[in-house]
Amino acid sequence: MTPTFAVSPEKNEELRRRMEALGVREDDLEERFVRSSGKGGQHVNKTSTCVHLLHRPTGIEVKCMAERSQSLNRFFARRLLLDRIAEARGIKTAKSAALERIRRQKARRGRKAAQKYEGTDS
Repeated sequence: MTPTFAVSPEKNEELRRRMEALGVREDDLEERFVRSSGKGGQHVNKTSTCVHLLHRPTGIEVKCMAERSQSLNRFFARRLLLDRIAEARGIKTAKSAALERIRRQKARRGRKAAQKYEGTDS
């Protein structure tokens, strides 16, 4: 049973489906809460909002302290963990697709620049 987080029901459902598709169960996750760092002032210094997740079968660990809310950090940590598991299994993620697009764009620019200066002699 996937817990519900302080996000829309659609996002909760999408997270549940992704976990199911990758075969990740809540029982496989070890979750710890530690103190965050950075912005947030006294609130961050007094509460443990940073989420540390460990996926026992793969040994993949993630830490999330993006928000001041523990519930949001729990949600984001699970999304980040699923992305890392997918990458480890060779499944394309949105992040890897964006990196691939940038790599192709840089290669295209490099070829174009080389072609431009090919005929000139210095």
